[in-house]
Amino acid sequence: MTGSTDRFADDPAFAVHEGGKLSVQTKGAITSIADLALTYTPGVARVSSAIAAEPELARRYTWAPRVVAVVSDGTAVLGLGDIGPAAALPVMEGKACLFREFGGLDSVPVVLSTTDPDEVVAAVRAIAPSFGGINLEDISAPRCFEIEARLKEALQIPVMHDDQHGTAIVVLAALRNAATVTGRTLGDLRVVVSGAGAAGVACTKILLEAGIGEIAVADSQGLLHAGREGLTGTKQWLVEHTNPTGRTGSMADALSGADVYLGLSGGSVPEEAIAAMAPGCIVFSLANPTPEVDPQMAAKYAAVVATGRSDLPNQINNVLAFPGVFRGAIDAGATAITEGMKLAAATAIAGVVGEDLTPECIVPSPLDRRVAEAVAAAVADAARAEGVVRG
Repeated sequence: MTGSTDRFADDPAFAVHEGGKLSVQTKGAITSIADLALTYTPGVARVSSAIAAEPELARRYTWAPRVVAVVSDGTAVLGLGDIGPAAALPVMEGKACLFREFGGLDSVPVVLSTTDPDEVVAAVRAIAPSFGGINLEDISAPRCFEIEARLKEALQIPVMHDDQHGTAIVVLAALRNAATVTGRTLGDLRVVVSGAGAAGVACTKILLEAGIGEIAVADSQGLLHAGREGLTGTKQWLVEHTNPTGRTGSMADALSGADVYLGLSGGSVPEEAIAAMAPGCIVFSLANPTPEVDPQMAAKYAAVVATGRSDLPNQINNVLAFPGVFRGAIDAGATAITEGMKLAAATAIAGVVGEDLTPECIVPSPLDRRVAEAVAAAVADAARAEGVVRG
């Protein structure tokens, strides 16, 4: 075994992950019999009996309300694909680290050895009493839509599939600021979305909610439009709510004269398609690690370029959203995460940039500690305003 692990000795990533990245620590020391009796039996029996009689007391006398479950089946891990639950666990541990570091929330990674939606939903429902929120992660489309919808209906705690909504929140924040810095509003923009998976669908929905001017979505077969056959229920919804002028053809065809390219699908986009976009266009090329549009090439034509990479300006990083979203929802005692709460989160992220707004700075740094605080406050206020909080 030693020989098999020595080959990783020079890679610092393996050193960080060795033995896992998480631990559980007690809040109080146990140094006496009295401490033991209060922490465990017999003292704990009094607390458990009180909760059994009044279940709402669990919100005060257990850690559950402030702990998030990070749940995955490992079928759509960013940049890696369907790698299974064991290989996905380091990613979920990393997500838990970010919850603690940026949101001040404890979280527990939970990977499931099933890809059946019924079994995933049943498993999460079964463990839900131990948690105050459910962060679904790296679950492939279209199953992720069904799983999230069913869990949101079944549970009275915040549930969010971050690959959908975390991405959408940050994209909206970035696009608001990109529009501003180029002298436009969201309502002025014609957007072409490349990708009808989890992120593409969620980004499209939040942009529609925010009042985007016009938006069309393309999958691997071209633009979604009325008359296309063999569409899933989700893609049919997109047909009914996007592409109002009935454009057909390829994604590259649709980019002619477009204001915004939003890439969420991988692959590559030819230079001539970007060159054909409107003057002062905006290119969000978010495939990771290799953007669909080469950033240097895009900069020849676009006023603003964003990617998913940390080594380039304008990184669209979900860490700007999810810690604050869950923190705000939990602080408010929210029973769900609503569209209004997501819109509030996006506005808060965009606002943190403030006077620093430039074409190379349309979103805050992922390390900016002001972001989670601003997002949490905005989300909590939105939850209270919408009345989705416990009395």
